[in-house]
Parts: sequence; C-alpha cells; structure tokens
Amino acid sequence: MAFTARHCLISGRVQGVGFRYFVSRLAVEYRLYGSVGNLPDGGVEVWIQGEEKALEKMISFLRIGPPGARVDRLEVSEMAPSDQVFCFSILR
Repeated sequence: MAFTARHCLISGRVQGVGFRYFVSRLAVEYRLYGSVGNLPDGGVEVWIQGEEKALEKMISFLRIGPPGARVDRLEVSEMAPSDQVFCFSILR
C-alpha cells in the first residue's frame, strides 16, 4: 500500500470546540496516522499520512470542522511519509 502524507495548518475558531478530537476520530475511521495539536497562535496543526483517497476525505472534513468550529483558512502541503509513525496522537 502506497502512503502519502500532508501537513495542514488550520485557523479560525478551532480551539476549544473539540477540533483535535474530531480530527482524531476521523483519522481512526480512515486509518490514517500522524498527529494533531493546538498552536500558540490559536490554530491547529495536523500531520496525516495514509492512502491518498483517505487523505482527501480527511482534508474535506478539515475544511468544515466539528459543530461550533469555524475554519477560516486551511493550508495543506505535501510531505514525505514517515515509516516511524504507527498511530494517531493528540498533542498539546
């Protein structure tokens, strides 16, 4: 199975609304690996890797967020997948 990876920066009302847990549940559902964490500037950072189709589904949900969130901006960049990541973690 060929893996691909993305780094996502999300800004808006994305802290204090369950965004990290929303991302974590989706990652488990889509069998993605990586992490999600709050940033000091009020944003959220997501590192995800897995099958391309699953990544695209995840990114489409990141554009919306959970109820109570407001996503103003989503920056997505490609990155090389890591063979050292075996789960999905919630950070900070």
